[in-house]
Amino acid sequence: MTGQDRDLEQSIASLGPWFQNIRIEGVETAPGHFLGDYPSFKWEGFRHVLPDDLGGRSVLDIGCNAGFYSFEMKRRNAGRVVGIDSDPHYLRQACFAAERLDMDIEFRQMSVYDVAKLGERFDLVIFMGVLYHLRHPLLALDLLHEHVVGDRMLFQCLQRGDERVFAFEEDYPFSEWAVFDRAEFPKLFFVEHRYAADPTNWFLPNKAAAEAMLRSAGFTIEANPEREVYLCRRGPRPYGVEPPPSGG
Repeated sequence: MTGQDRDLEQSIASLGPWFQNIRIEGVETAPGHFLGDYPSFKWEGFRHVLPDDLGGRSVLDIGCNAGFYSFEMKRRNAGRVVGIDSDPHYLRQACFAAERLDMDIEFRQMSVYDVAKLGERFDLVIFMGVLYHLRHPLLALDLLHEHVVGDRMLFQCLQRGDERVFAFEEDYPFSEWAVFDRAEFPKLFFVEHRYAADPTNWFLPNKAAAEAMLRSAGFTIEANPEREVYLCRRGPRPYGVEPPPSGG
């Protein structure tokens, strides 16, 4: 091992712990990740739903962590790429990795609730692994629709409960109770304290609820390439759904 290799390993270690395993000049940032080679193995299951060549399209990566998906978009010839995260620890990792990988990506510390401040729409918005960490998940989806999603959104959310999707009626009388007892009815499970030792896991939808929330916020589901992952297109906001307050 050369001195440069040791210096790189020391730099990576000093920025730890890493949640994303990123390969930087042959060195892995999280080789012992409890999920395995994460998120690379996850990415392999749905990468085919995006063009191999993004042709200079703009990308916003929300909850970018150490920048794995931002880097993958640059490798696919994305143009302007912006990654935002509320955690400065992850952003330090992302900036370090981008510099070593020689990728021109803008990283900003920002909450999803503040996306209106970006003042632009993006051709592709990546919103993966974030929704269930939010106290106000529908507000977040409404803000994305209103301010930053220009065309498509790549979405992922942890799901629990029943995985069936049933075509329920659009309306039920006030006297109807039984439909809510059905396991496949859209449900959000509220976590009061913590789940998987994480106090920021607030709402865990079942499959029906995840899809219904996307539709309710004005997104059309175009593909569901693997469990929990959806490619969506921005569509019209449904009747009865008002736009969010300006700036969230």
